Order: sequence, then C-alpha cells, then structure tokens
Amino acid sequence: MNEKAIALLTGKEALVTDLSTGLELLMAVRHEAGAERLAASKDVFCEGFFSLRSGLAGEILQKFINYHVKLAIYGDFSQYTSQALHDFIYECNKGKDVFFTATKEEAIQRLAAV
Repeated sequence: MNEKAIALLTGKEALVTDLSTGLELLMAVRHEAGAERLAASKDVFCEGFFSLRSGLAGEILQKFINYHVKLAIYGDFSQYTSQALHDFIYECNKGKDVFFTATKEEAIQRLAAV
C-alpha cells in the first residue's frame, strides 16, 4: 500500500495573510513535515483569501500546484455569498490538486485518494 503523508493544520488564527505567508506554509509542509499533502482549516486563511477579487487565493493555490503539494481546505463556507467563490470551489473540487470540504475527515479522505 502506498501511504501518503498528509500534514494537518488546525487553528483559529489566520496564519496565511499574503503570498509570502502562503509560501512559508508550503515550504513548511514540504521540507519540515516531509509531506506533499496538506489538510488545513479555513480559519488559518485570512478573509481576503476568500475574496477572489484580491487574487490571493489564485496566487497561493497556483504555488501549491506548481510545487506539487495537494491542498484540502475544510470548514463551513456557507457564510460566503459570492457566486464566483462558490463556482471556484465547485471547479476546484472537480480537479485533483485543491479541494474544499466541510470536515477535516473529508479533507483527509480526498487527499488520501489522489
């Protein structure tokens, strides 16, 4: 069986606030945790991440894809009313690199399956 290491990041504090902190997280997952998959609570991402106009989500997620680190962000996304964000989440969930899930367990299952 090919076990895949999945790093887990929980918390209530926004650790990812810009591209620089997103890259720091990416490098920590790859080099310190030795993982190529990350399940992260949505709470560790600043609110600006979920505003697609800021471009922050696109920049950070592209770095994860470029460095071959799969990412699942879990939490309650129902508070966001942006149709563009809901469409973005839907499209991400159809792919194999980035997922948005309701629970940590679902995030881990999605990452383990790719």
